[in-house]
Amino acid sequence: MSETGAGRAHGVGHAPAAENVEYRVAHLRDRLATEELGELGVRAEVRAGSVVVTGTVPSTQCRETVLRTVREELTGISVHTDVVVAETTSPDHAEDLP
Repeated sequence: MSETGAGRAHGVGHAPAAENVEYRVAHLRDRLATEELGELGVRAEVRAGSVVVTGTVPSTQCRETVLRTVREELTGISVHTDVVVAETTSPDHAEDLP
């Protein structure tokens, strides 16, 4: 699934704006690693003027918390997300092995 932020950072292409994006992404990484989530399976990277957030989380609630945190930290920056929920239910049938 993909979600695109509402806008882009002002001054894209200028060094101070680029440094600001890197700083904000680093702060996002810190929050994801240290707050109630402790979600180290989510990655955030700056690519071609946007931030890409990817990873796998254990529940829908955790995914929503990650996306909320991303929106809070990266408001005004173009963001693409691909955060999926791990399938944790038991299979409904036996696996047939040859």
